[in-house]
Amino acid sequence: MRYPLDSAANSSEKRVDDSEFLEMTQQDPVQAKILRKSLEHLASGLGGPALKEMAQEVLSGRMGLREAANVSAYAEEAVVQSAPLAEKWASMSDSEREALAADGERRLEEERRQLDDERRTESENRSGAKSRHDGRRWSLY
Repeated sequence: MRYPLDSAANSSEKRVDDSEFLEMTQQDPVQAKILRKSLEHLASGLGGPALKEMAQEVLSGRMGLREAANVSAYAEEAVVQSAPLAEKWASMSDSEREALAADGERRLEEERRQLDDERRTESENRSGAKSRHDGRRWSLY
């Protein structure tokens, strides 16, 4: 099967940051980070060649995620790859689904704590470093 775009030659190009995914995640930076991680897993080939290419296109910024979802080769492969997960979900009891949802919430909360810690560390590093122009005296340089 031939896929719409050949990204193998351009896989080392600049990658988009998590802000590109905020619209898709209702402005939630943690979910944007998780979405990025999921795309990185797909870009490694986890979901087959079509989803690998799709993830590479999205992560490189050559294609938006919404645009990629409208490419039939990508959408069809996503449906095929997700079918076993949908079947497993359908076979679960309500209590199993609730336990899985609770585990997902715990993971989201842990990601939130990690992101908060990273931001706090970055802020401390910026405020702790003396800049060349610290504002205490006038200087041409």
